[in-house]
Amino acid sequence: MTTHQGWQGRFFEDFVVGDVYEHPLGRTVTTTDNMWFTLLTQNTAPLHFDHEYAAQTAFGKPLVNSAFTLSLVAGQSVTDVSQNVFANLGWEQITLPNPVFEGDTIRSASEVLATRESGSRPEVGIVTVATTGYKQTGEVVLTFTRTLMVYKQGRGPRRPTLGTRSAST
Repeated sequence: MTTHQGWQGRFFEDFVVGDVYEHPLGRTVTTTDNMWFTLLTQNTAPLHFDHEYAAQTAFGKPLVNSAFTLSLVAGQSVTDVSQNVFANLGWEQITLPNPVFEGDTIRSASEVLATRESGSRPEVGIVTVATTGYKQTGEVVLTFTRTLMVYKQGRGPRRPTLGTRSAST
Protein backbone atom coordinates (compact mmCIF):
# COMPACT_ATOMS: atom_id res chain seq x y z
CA MET A 1 0.00 0.00 0.00
CA THR A 2 1.24 3.48 -0.83
CA THR A 3 0.20 6.47 1.25
CA HIS A 4 -0.06 9.83 -0.51
CA GLN A 5 -0.27 13.19 1.21
CA GLY A 6 -3.07 15.51 0.19
CA TRP A 7 -2.58 18.92 -1.40
CA GLN A 8 -0.45 21.07 0.90
CA GLY A 9 -1.05 24.37 -0.87
CA ARG A 10 1.43 26.70 -2.51
CA PHE A 11 4.51 28.06 -0.80
CA PHE A 12 6.14 31.37 -1.68
CA GLU A 13 8.45 29.76 -4.26
CA ASP A 14 5.43 28.36 -6.15
CA PHE A 15 3.91 31.73 -7.04
CA VAL A 16 4.68 33.10 -10.52
CA VAL A 17 3.53 36.56 -11.58
CA GLY A 18 0.84 36.23 -14.24
CA ASP A 19 -0.31 32.75 -13.20
CA VAL A 20 -4.07 32.35 -12.74
CA TYR A 21 -5.59 29.82 -10.37
CA GLU A 22 -9.16 28.75 -11.06
CA HIS A 23 -10.29 27.75 -7.59
CA PRO A 24 -11.76 24.24 -7.60
CA LEU A 25 -14.92 24.63 -5.51
CA GLY A 26 -18.04 26.56 -6.38
CA ARG A 27 -20.82 27.18 -3.87
CA THR A 28 -24.54 27.82 -4.22
CA VAL A 29 -25.74 30.44 -1.74
CA THR A 30 -28.83 29.47 0.25
CA THR A 31 -31.43 31.49 2.11
CA THR A 32 -30.05 30.07 5.36
CA ASP A 33 -26.51 31.22 4.49
CA ASN A 34 -27.72 34.74 3.84
CA MET A 35 -29.92 35.00 6.92
CA TRP A 36 -27.46 33.44 9.36
CA PHE A 37 -24.50 35.48 8.16
CA THR A 38 -26.53 38.68 8.22
CA LEU A 39 -27.88 38.05 11.70
CA LEU A 40 -24.54 36.77 13.08
CA THR A 41 -22.87 40.01 11.97
CA GLN A 42 -25.72 42.12 13.38
CA ASN A 43 -26.51 43.63 10.01
CA THR A 44 -29.97 45.11 10.47
CA ALA A 45 -30.74 45.83 6.79
CA PRO A 46 -34.01 43.96 6.10
CA LEU A 47 -33.02 43.68 2.43
CA HIS A 48 -31.01 40.59 3.44
CA PHE A 49 -33.38 38.71 5.74
CA ASP A 50 -36.96 39.96 5.32
CA HIS A 51 -38.40 38.47 2.12
CA GLU A 52 -41.57 40.60 2.29
CA TYR A 53 -39.54 43.80 2.61
CA ALA A 54 -37.07 42.73 -0.10
CA ALA A 55 -39.96 42.02 -2.51
CA GLN A 56 -40.78 45.77 -2.42
CA THR A 57 -37.25 46.84 -3.48
CA ALA A 58 -35.83 47.30 -6.97
CA PHE A 59 -34.34 43.80 -6.70
CA GLY A 60 -37.70 42.20 -5.85
CA LYS A 61 -36.01 39.59 -3.67
CA PRO A 62 -33.39 39.37 -0.91
CA LEU A 63 -29.91 40.58 -1.79
CA VAL A 64 -27.08 38.43 -0.44
CA ASN A 65 -25.04 40.24 2.20
CA SER A 66 -21.94 41.59 0.41
CA ALA A 67 -19.71 40.68 3.36
CA PHE A 68 -20.85 37.06 2.89
CA THR A 69 -19.89 37.24 -0.79
CA LEU A 70 -16.45 38.59 0.15
CA SER A 71 -15.99 35.87 2.77
CA LEU A 72 -17.09 33.12 0.40
CA VAL A 73 -14.81 34.16 -2.44
CA ALA A 74 -11.87 34.70 -0.08
CA GLY A 75 -12.51 31.24 1.36
CA GLN A 76 -12.59 29.68 -2.10
CA SER A 77 -9.10 31.08 -2.76
CA VAL A 78 -7.46 29.55 0.32
CA THR A 79 -6.67 26.20 -1.33
CA ASP A 80 -4.59 27.89 -4.03
CA VAL A 81 -3.40 31.14 -2.45
CA SER A 82 -3.26 31.17 1.33
CA GLN A 83 -3.13 27.58 2.56
CA ASN A 84 0.37 28.41 3.87
CA VAL A 85 -0.32 31.97 5.02
CA PHE A 86 1.67 33.61 7.78
CA ALA A 87 -0.55 36.71 7.79
CA ASN A 88 -2.83 38.78 5.58
CA LEU A 89 -1.36 42.26 5.14
CA GLY A 90 -4.21 44.02 3.40
CA TRP A 91 -7.31 43.93 1.24
CA GLU A 92 -7.75 46.68 -1.33
CA GLN A 93 -9.91 47.70 -4.24
CA ILE A 94 -12.94 45.66 -3.20
CA THR A 95 -15.72 46.12 -5.77
CA LEU A 96 -19.17 44.56 -6.05
CA PRO A 97 -20.26 45.24 -9.67
CA ASN A 98 -23.28 42.90 -9.73
CA PRO A 99 -25.65 41.62 -7.04
CA VAL A 100 -25.73 38.09 -5.66
CA PHE A 101 -29.08 36.48 -4.85
CA GLU A 102 -30.06 33.38 -2.94
CA GLY A 103 -29.68 30.45 -5.34
CA ASP A 104 -26.70 31.90 -7.23
CA THR A 105 -23.62 29.71 -7.52
CA ILE A 106 -20.32 31.49 -6.96
CA ARG A 107 -16.95 30.46 -8.41
CA SER A 108 -13.67 32.33 -8.34
CA ALA A 109 -10.15 32.71 -9.69
CA SER A 110 -7.01 34.55 -8.59
CA GLU A 111 -4.15 36.03 -10.60
CA VAL A 112 -0.70 36.53 -9.11
CA LEU A 113 0.20 40.22 -9.48
CA ALA A 114 3.47 40.45 -7.56
CA THR A 115 5.91 38.52 -5.40
CA ARG A 116 8.89 39.67 -3.36
CA GLU A 117 11.08 38.61 -0.49
CA SER A 118 10.12 39.88 2.95
CA GLY A 119 12.57 42.42 4.29
CA SER A 120 11.86 41.53 7.92
CA ARG A 121 11.05 37.80 7.95
CA PRO A 122 13.32 35.43 6.05
CA GLU A 123 10.87 32.51 6.44
CA VAL A 124 8.17 34.18 4.31
CA GLY A 125 7.66 36.05 1.08
CA ILE A 126 5.08 38.67 0.09
CA VAL A 127 2.47 37.76 -2.52
CA THR A 128 -0.18 40.02 -4.07
CA VAL A 129 -3.15 38.51 -5.91
CA ALA A 130 -6.25 39.85 -7.65
CA THR A 131 -9.27 37.64 -6.98
CA THR A 132 -12.52 37.68 -8.93
CA GLY A 133 -15.83 36.03 -8.01
CA TYR A 134 -18.33 35.05 -10.70
CA LYS A 135 -21.87 33.77 -10.60
CA GLN A 136 -23.25 31.01 -12.81
CA THR A 137 -24.12 33.51 -15.56
CA GLY A 138 -20.47 34.54 -15.86
CA GLU A 139 -21.18 37.96 -14.36
CA VAL A 140 -18.46 39.31 -12.09
CA VAL A 141 -19.88 39.82 -8.59
CA LEU A 142 -16.72 40.71 -6.66
CA THR A 143 -13.12 41.76 -7.21
CA PHE A 144 -10.41 42.49 -4.69
CA THR A 145 -6.65 42.67 -4.35
CA ARG A 146 -5.03 40.94 -1.39
CA THR A 147 -1.45 41.06 -0.14
CA LEU A 148 -0.25 38.35 2.20
CA MET A 149 2.83 36.79 3.71
CA VAL A 150 3.28 33.17 2.65
CA TYR A 151 5.69 30.68 4.19
CA LYS A 152 8.62 29.48 2.14
CA GLN A 153 8.96 25.74 1.51
CA GLY A 154 9.97 23.95 4.71
CA ARG A 155 9.83 27.10 6.85
CA GLY A 156 6.30 27.03 8.27
CA PRO A 157 4.68 25.00 11.02
CA ARG A 158 4.66 21.25 10.42
CA ARG A 159 1.31 19.65 9.81
CA PRO A 160 0.39 16.65 11.93
CA THR A 161 0.43 13.34 10.11
CA LEU A 162 -1.40 10.12 10.79
CA GLY A 163 1.91 8.36 11.21
CA THR A 164 3.36 5.40 9.44
CA ARG A 165 1.17 2.34 9.10
CA SER A 166 2.61 -1.06 8.65
CA ALA A 167 0.89 -3.76 6.71
CA SER A 168 0.89 -7.19 8.25
CA THR A 169 1.35 -10.13 5.97
